[in-house]
Amino acid sequence: MAVALWLFWSAKDFIILNCFLLFFFFQLKNAPGVLRQDQAILVRWFTHGTRSATSKGDDMLKHRQINNAFGENICGCKSCTGSVSSTPMLTRGYRAVNSTKVHNGLAASGMVFSRAISCSDVQLRRSFATNSDLPPHQELGMPSLSPTMTEGNIARWLKKEGDQVAPGEVLCEVETDKATVEMECMEEGYLAKIIHGDGAKEIKVGEVIAITVEDKDDIEKFKDYKPQASGGGAPQTPHAESAPAKEKVVEKSPSPPEPKPAKPSTAPPTDRVFASPLARKLAEDNNVPLSSIKGTGPDGSIVKADIEEYLASGKKDLPAAPSKADSKAPVSAINYTDIPNSQIRKVTASRLLMSKQTIPHYYLTVDTCVDKLTKLRAELNALQEASGGKKISINDLVIKAAALALRKVPQCNSSWTNDYIRQFHEVHINVAVQTDNGLFVPVVRDVDKKGLSAISEDVKNLAKKARENSLKPAEYEGGTFTVSNLGGPFGVKQFCAIINPPQAGILAVGSAEKRVIPGSAAGEFKFASYMSVTLSCDHRVIDGAIGAEWLKAFKGYIENPETMLL
Repeated sequence: MAVALWLFWSAKDFIILNCFLLFFFFQLKNAPGVLRQDQAILVRWFTHGTRSATSKGDDMLKHRQINNAFGENICGCKSCTGSVSSTPMLTRGYRAVNSTKVHNGLAASGMVFSRAISCSDVQLRRSFATNSDLPPHQELGMPSLSPTMTEGNIARWLKKEGDQVAPGEVLCEVETDKATVEMECMEEGYLAKIIHGDGAKEIKVGEVIAITVEDKDDIEKFKDYKPQASGGGAPQTPHAESAPAKEKVVEKSPSPPEPKPAKPSTAPPTDRVFASPLARKLAEDNNVPLSSIKGTGPDGSIVKADIEEYLASGKKDLPAAPSKADSKAPVSAINYTDIPNSQIRKVTASRLLMSKQTIPHYYLTVDTCVDKLTKLRAELNALQEASGGKKISINDLVIKAAALALRKVPQCNSSWTNDYIRQFHEVHINVAVQTDNGLFVPVVRDVDKKGLSAISEDVKNLAKKARENSLKPAEYEGGTFTVSNLGGPFGVKQFCAIINPPQAGILAVGSAEKRVIPGSAAGEFKFASYMSVTLSCDHRVIDGAIGAEWLKAFKGYIENPETMLL
């Protein structure tokens, strides 16, 4: 009996299962139509590669694989019959499903479009082309040649339109915020169009400056080419519409105070006119009787606006025009010349402003005796002349002493960040150089490890490049400390310099002067030369005692220069 029951229920389950499979089979036969009508699946998915496109949406791919398994034309184009075009857009633009059909002799596995995309829309186009009517081309943008650069100028083009260019060839010279840098070509081709010519100013980083093509025959097609500009004026319309509504509200509010002019009628009985001092002065200058003006100020008093309105209304024979002309006459009489700001001046101004606003400066000044230093310099220069070397300056010795002091007190060779203080293990000193184009600060690297002759050579070469505006970014970036000397060349006794961010200190060097100082015996005096130096410190990095310790070490090297040789 139990066996019979078990056979009965097993046969029943088998029949139910078969019915379910038949129902599912008929549903699958209608699946292609469902998939073609399901607009949620027909999605264009932009990607940079087939692998990333097909890896997203596995469930969607499974449905499309079922569609392809039944031999249906997923693309929807009758001419394709399930195949696909072999244009590069297939590998760059849209989501695809697996297929191993071949078209034009090329395998197109995994590249069948959904029904929503027509094969006629797939065109061969370079990814960097900005206009479908133009042949493949490349837009060259203004490069960012320094960390602080936001815009640049074109000094001159070394290539002309139509010239063939190769990788490594110089296309043009770009004036950055710090120097003039050569811009090299990265790809082989032809210079088809120069958007910004010689002398173009204030070109934003990334803005198109030229067009290159691969085929020489395509040059003529870019004769009238203009880069596409993005518009964005639409969002302003809602604000423009809301403005008149506010004006209407303002116009209605002055209407209630109209009845107030009855108050001035109380003035005649007392024969006294109330007016502000400025209104009285303006009325006297233009011979305007105050009794003929109705005041709109507090309690009916006359204010300056009432006098100006009276003059403008024409009740007086045009006295207002001469008064305005007279007020502008002193300004127009001044002769002046507007000098355009160079890129280096703009960047220097912004960096110095940021430095004074964000860095807590404090200043420490000491006087150092330089008698032994000048004596050592004279002896070294005699040796330099004998060997044919260049002379060593006091500034070279100061730079060397500053580097050794930084090595002795490394806390001053640091930089501030919000999370930590970065202490540098190398000593790279920026040297301030004044030029006709502005202030440059080229960097002398590893000063603590170099001899005085090498330091002098580097400083002179960098100063020459700065005056010629030919410094490269590597020659003014990466400094850890700055020295500014206005004493030797200009005779400035003492000054406080602004820190060059992100550094934590800068040394301002004044001139040396002779002073009378007490001698060793009572009542004895002698002459000595003293030089004032001021250390500007970032108090977030260098505490007062640390700054004083650094100045003590620096003064020791200056007053005993032979210790710099140890």
